[in-house]
Amino acid sequence: MLLSNFRTLRGQIERSDGHLSDMKKMWVDDENERLCCCEYVNRHGVRSHVAACCCDCEDLDDACDRFFKQESQNPGSMSRVVADISDRVRIPWLKGGARKVDLTIIPPLVLLPAMLHLAAFHFLLGAVVLITLPILLLWYYYFTHRKKARNMFFLSLALFSLAYMYYLFVAEVVPRGGVGAVSVGMVTAGLLLTLLSLANTKRGPGFVEVDRESVTLLPEEDGGLDIRRKNWCSVCRVVRPPRAGHCRICGICVLRHDHHCVWIDSCVGLANHQSFLLTLIFFLSTAFSGIFLVLRSVCPEQNVFTALFYCPGVYKEYRAALCFTCAWYCTVVSFGLLHLLLTQLLNISRNVTEREARTAIRERAGRRAPWGHVGIHSRGLRANWLEFWSGADQQKDSANCGAEATSKACYSTSDSMNVPL
Repeated sequence: MLLSNFRTLRGQIERSDGHLSDMKKMWVDDENERLCCCEYVNRHGVRSHVAACCCDCEDLDDACDRFFKQESQNPGSMSRVVADISDRVRIPWLKGGARKVDLTIIPPLVLLPAMLHLAAFHFLLGAVVLITLPILLLWYYYFTHRKKARNMFFLSLALFSLAYMYYLFVAEVVPRGGVGAVSVGMVTAGLLLTLLSLANTKRGPGFVEVDRESVTLLPEEDGGLDIRRKNWCSVCRVVRPPRAGHCRICGICVLRHDHHCVWIDSCVGLANHQSFLLTLIFFLSTAFSGIFLVLRSVCPEQNVFTALFYCPGVYKEYRAALCFTCAWYCTVVSFGLLHLLLTQLLNISRNVTEREARTAIRERAGRRAPWGHVGIHSRGLRANWLEFWSGADQQKDSANCGAEATSKACYSTSDSMNVPL
């Protein structure tokens, strides 16, 4: 009797707890719906306003107080200050309250115009800026890559570079003459195609969906269990299909994972590899066309192919020097992306992803060939390209690889593929 009463009481408590939880969830949802455009819920779960961005910052007050008193800072105080600042930088939004702004978006908006305008004063300053800028970008890339966290810096730099270069082209180069309406239309069309391809690429690389049957019903015969264990992702808790890989930066498994591209702040995989390649092609075509038109405008007396290295008198006029500096900046960026495009073309021709190629080099696996490795899925140049544009996922060949295989030869489905890049 006592045990029965205890079970009844416990059931009532659980039902009441569930009811309270549902009521709390409904209240939070209702509160979020009633947020005005300038309100938001901060990281502590408290409702706040964008106008109060400088109020009640106890961590910042304590850090400043200790700094002026020349006392040591509390452990983790600066990280809390940075977290508060990043949480309070928001813009008003019509639906759901104020939206948070990623602070990594801001530096390119300030640094890029400042450095380009500085480089336009003298050719020595231009040389220093154009040498320093790639070094700083490489340093920032390796600094942030170690943290395995996403940031919008490179995507912001790419988009702002496109917008700013196009603005200077229309505002400075076109009025100088020598650029017809057809040329302006071609550059504009190239810019729009680049942005459309980028937007399509940002829709997602194709993620591995959790299949509960594949997790629970592992095959026990014919070595199938070993193959599944090799492709098991302990983070996503899913059995990865062949050629899929886990991205530590995105924190999820990606179908036919090629690589994580910082320039688009997203992974490149089965669903967006074609649009990523088109983005590179459109961008480089537009960039080289723009460089050609700029050099022909600011250095009309020089050959276009030598004007980039020798354009006498260009620094006598500041506007012409600014256009010339931007042409050099576009050239540096374009050759960096040209290397990426050539790498992609070679990998696609050999039916190997960038992830598989890096793993093969690291483990000395796969079949070597001039300018890279040949994937185990390669069927020849024409078939590989047809398969790439059709979006096939190599399911049959990967199954054959799992039936044959060793961890050295079938590096696309082996333990080596369990090492996230």
